[in-house]
Amino acid sequence: MIRISSNTATPPWWQAVVLVVSVLAGSIGVASADDVQGSLQIKGSDTMVNLCQAWAEAFMAKHPRVTVAVTGGGSGTGIAALISGTCDLAAASRKMTDKEKASASAQGNAPQEWTVALDGLAVAVHPSNPVKRLTIDQLAQLFTGKIQNWKELGGANTPVVLLSREVNSGTHVYFKEHVFSALKDGSPKEFAPEALLLPSSQAIADEVASNLGSIGYYGMGYANPRNAIVAVAKTAADPYIVPSEDAVRSGSYPISRPLFLYSRGTPQAVTKAFLDFVMSSEGQAVVRKIDFVPITEGPR
Repeated sequence: MIRISSNTATPPWWQAVVLVVSVLAGSIGVASADDVQGSLQIKGSDTMVNLCQAWAEAFMAKHPRVTVAVTGGGSGTGIAALISGTCDLAAASRKMTDKEKASASAQGNAPQEWTVALDGLAVAVHPSNPVKRLTIDQLAQLFTGKIQNWKELGGANTPVVLLSREVNSGTHVYFKEHVFSALKDGSPKEFAPEALLLPSSQAIADEVASNLGSIGYYGMGYANPRNAIVAVAKTAADPYIVPSEDAVRSGSYPISRPLFLYSRGTPQAVTKAFLDFVMSSEGQAVVRKIDFVPITEGPR
């Protein structure tokens, strides 16, 4: 049974991902179907909740004596649960902070990080919006409230409606850190007070589809025909790129990131078997099926 709650780069980091894959492949080992039984609690990232659900379904089909429960709520919620010992794996669309790692260690739960997929943060507007290309600096100006009307970017005379994930979301944190850094005028790098904070990526996708002046962001797996995905460039002199598997894998898409699972110490028993499945070719095929990017290039 699966329970779901909707409370709900650059070459150097890609090389680091490859290294993590190699280390994991050598350290986790394969458990046979007959040996795998028990239960597993996964909590955290709403970006990853559909992916974790799909992994859970495929894993339980192979191991019928295992029950996996998947809950969203945001990366911060999952990490807090991992620290308190109320989940086995935390799904996170950002890295744990040093403070979170220290808190986990103080609880005797020294976390281990596993890079399990890659993602590009898609920027979405209503399909009727003529503005379909933005630089990172323009995104920063939009989401900090410096640009408040689409006519400032060559669009209609329509107020900009900002849609963001809530502050507990790893996607919120990642967007803020990697987009707002483009602002060089010394102004506060915070979301505009007018930004609507929504509880899930799906909520942002739904609002963009119905609100002509809106702009939001979410993991590329949530892109859909009711939203128009904006092409993003590092600067006006660089190519404008939409998130795709090739663009994310190469790091050419400016808002690319890894996705993580965190375990409480060295994974054991069913946790170990689940991570082994996630990193396998079968588990990575699930990543592509859910429209994220596998960490290893395989058949498409």
